[in-house]
Amino acid sequence: MTELTIRDATPADIPALHALVESAYRGEASRAGWTTEADLLEGQRTDVEELVSILADPEQGLLTAWRGDDLIGSILIARRSEGVGYFGMLSVSPTSQGGGLGRALVGAAEAALADRFGARRVSIWVFPQRETLIAWYERLGYAATGETQPFPYGDARFGLPLRDDLSFIVMEKAIG
Repeated sequence: MTELTIRDATPADIPALHALVESAYRGEASRAGWTTEADLLEGQRTDVEELVSILADPEQGLLTAWRGDDLIGSILIARRSEGVGYFGMLSVSPTSQGGGLGRALVGAAEAALADRFGARRVSIWVFPQRETLIAWYERLGYAATGETQPFPYGDARFGLPLRDDLSFIVMEKAIG
């Protein structure tokens, strides 16, 4: 099997990144994996403009996971405040899920957040309806803070909600 390579995304990666993120979160293709949001949202998960903006912002970045020439995973990292980093948009190709790639990307994100942004804590936002995903993050050491964040209803850039009770719970983990 070809070795896994995790590296920073470049502008040349954007078309493949966009396709990966959409396949991991939306539509029938996403149902091949366990991280789909297809029962919560329709429409897009991201767009090319957002990915371009992330790569242009020194306070953010995207890490990508490659097996040979195939992009099979990615994760957004960002500085949130002094000592606090954030990751989101964790995307693993639906046919590559369940093999430890998500865990490897989270580990790479935590290391990058500490190295680049001096993060000592990492914050993530998760839909409370995603109980299996919350349990997975808990196994990685994340815990709910009791804080919630509203879902951006009315902004189609984030998707088209299929229900009216969407929000996010905030989870955090201390890192070295």
